[in-house]
Amino acid sequence: AVESIYTAAEGNGPVNALDNALRKALVQYFPTLKEMHLADYKVRVLDDKDATAAKVRVLIESKNFENAWNTVGVSSNVIEASWEALVDSMRYALLGQISPE
Repeated sequence: AVESIYTAAEGNGPVNALDNALRKALVQYFPTLKEMHLADYKVRVLDDKDATAAKVRVLIESKNFENAWNTVGVSSNVIEASWEALVDSMRYALLGQISPE
């Protein structure tokens, strides 16, 4: 059965709050997420001629005890682009640790 989880968290800015809320919801199911952390966060405007409607690219570098990896999110909404990169980062951290049922 699919379970819905509702959570909230605070952080040092909206991306850190998203990261904290996502971890809070998932760490009980995937404890290895405790081992990873966001090491770097960069935002680049892809086409500045569109001004505030421009798409942005968010690059997140994450690390754990053994590896470092980068993920990217692209959207006209910086929070959505950050969410995409953050979720992909956690997926990558879990790659190979989940056996198919």
